[in-house]
Amino acid sequence: MTRLATHSATARDIIQELVRNMREGLEPLQYSVLAPAIYHVYLHSGDLDRLRGLLPRIIDEASRALGSELAILNRARLSNKLRLSRKSAPKVEAPPSGWTIDILENTDDETQPGDIVIYSELALPSKPEYGTGSMTKRIATSRLGGESKSAQKYEEKPGSGQEAFATLVYEDNKGRQSYHMTKNQIVIGRGGRDYWTDLTLETLPDVSREHIRLRRDPATGKFFVKDLSRLGTTIDGRQIPSSVEYAGDEKKDKNLEVDLPARARIGLADAVFLDFQAVTK
Repeated sequence: MTRLATHSATARDIIQELVRNMREGLEPLQYSVLAPAIYHVYLHSGDLDRLRGLLPRIIDEASRALGSELAILNRARLSNKLRLSRKSAPKVEAPPSGWTIDILENTDDETQPGDIVIYSELALPSKPEYGTGSMTKRIATSRLGGESKSAQKYEEKPGSGQEAFATLVYEDNKGRQSYHMTKNQIVIGRGGRDYWTDLTLETLPDVSREHIRLRRDPATGKFFVKDLSRLGTTIDGRQIPSSVEYAGDEKKDKNLEVDLPARARIGLADAVFLDFQAVTK
């Protein structure tokens, strides 16, 4: 299906894109295949306003469509498997707690009517025998100007065998949460189209898609922050200099970092505050 960007997104478009995202995000294990459980759908404000009264019905029918697609996939897998052997084919499993679907406004300045962007999440089981924590698979699909795209990434939560360098405690629209920094560099912001963030915040558009980069120097263990936002970043209430210069629509990174104390409160556009704590040995 090809749809011009000037067309509005229909309820059927949204449901079909949800089904496509689910198929893109299937994760095969040894004896089963897992499907993403959580879906965030982002629409142009005009499309969202037009469909707002139908959102409960869209979510209900989308859940039914996802379930129907699983049934189709399982019938096809079983049929193909029986032609080859008598062993049972791995079954595609629905999430135990059902599907979670949110339909939200896409605040990206480049969003056009008809654009549909979906981010989904699939929690993968931990592997204690390898000393690792649980994994989350994140799937991004989009239909922008009639062109379909998809991307995936895996994020690992620290387990008994994985070292956390720091923790970040914060509160966004999902409530109070914590994040364990297990990489030497992470990106924090709202994320969005073409923006992969390690820590994705659901909050006001005052927070930039890519708001800050938090870096740890492996040699010294010291931490640094780079501000990449439009509305600024504070450390313990003090504004830090921006690493970005704007010339019209052009954005240039000056690669300017500031020291981050081992314990600090990081403010993003005065909208979200992250309580940072380095892990000391």
